[in-house]
Amino acid sequence: MENSRFIVSSSPHIRAGETTQRVMLDVILALMPALLAGILYFGFKALTVTIVAVVFAVAAEAAMQKLMKRPVTINDLSAAVTGVLLAFNLPVTAPLWMVAIGSIFAIVIAKQCFGGLGYNFINPALAARAMLLASWPVRMTNWVTPGADAVSTATPLALVKEGIQYAQGVPAAAGGEAAGQVLPSLTQLFMGSIGGCIGETSALALLLGGAYLMYRGVISYRIPASYIGTVAVLALLFGKFDFYLMVYHLVSGGLFLGAFFMATDYSTSPMTAKGQIIMGIGCGLLTAVIRFFGGYPEGVSYSILLMNIATPLIDRYTMPKKFGEVKKSA
Repeated sequence: MENSRFIVSSSPHIRAGETTQRVMLDVILALMPALLAGILYFGFKALTVTIVAVVFAVAAEAAMQKLMKRPVTINDLSAAVTGVLLAFNLPVTAPLWMVAIGSIFAIVIAKQCFGGLGYNFINPALAARAMLLASWPVRMTNWVTPGADAVSTATPLALVKEGIQYAQGVPAAAGGEAAGQVLPSLTQLFMGSIGGCIGETSALALLLGGAYLMYRGVISYRIPASYIGTVAVLALLFGKFDFYLMVYHLVSGGLFLGAFFMATDYSTSPMTAKGQIIMGIGCGLLTAVIRFFGGYPEGVSYSILLMNIATPLIDRYTMPKKFGEVKKSA
């Protein structure tokens, strides 16, 4: 004790050795299995779309920071992560000019105009996807089957929405636009050999990436577990306790991509443990309601964006009281 010293300093008093660059690099590494699956099933056009998205996202960030006379921080890899996530939310048929517009919108409008990394209130990649879907809905829903033939198809969730149902695991006849089409098996959904966005088709690849992020401590289990768990419970209830349909909703669409990689974004998710659980439950509730009762077969993107907006309110009511704080009298 005689040789010890008291050091007085401002908070934070506990510092971690992780840097923004290291965290973003972990996210990129976690996304690699899904990228490899996308290339395997959709060909090298999937890689081209991803590269274009990343290049324009990084270039837009550098140009915007120079224009606004801020330090250029492209080395932190956050813009690259935004580019990869945007590409993963696009069909492989998306024209490259549209990919470039989406990346520029994500960085310039959804991120830098609000102050840059840590100040954006919505996920930039999802904001860009919503903008592209509203602007070019036909191009954004031009799905193709994996393989050399690349035949146009509907996503599994769209087929379910059209009326194809499972009877003990066997697809029954359907009418409307889905007539003649067959629901993919759960094995196809799990592996990723189905039509859909580049990075959301392989549930296995996304689970591997999510497990890596939790192992590295980049994300906690709270948001993914509460999000996926809520969708599971509500899909079981809304689907009249059809267990097969419930599993179908879990492994199809962008649920795993959203739960592990976008709902957990530091800037747009709650800071408290209780708030993160509320965030996950809210995302799950909105996703299930949109899927079962909305006019759109998928609800992950809009659910996360809506909960991003609610994050400041969630933080306000879940933040622990300051030590020594006296409750205000009425």
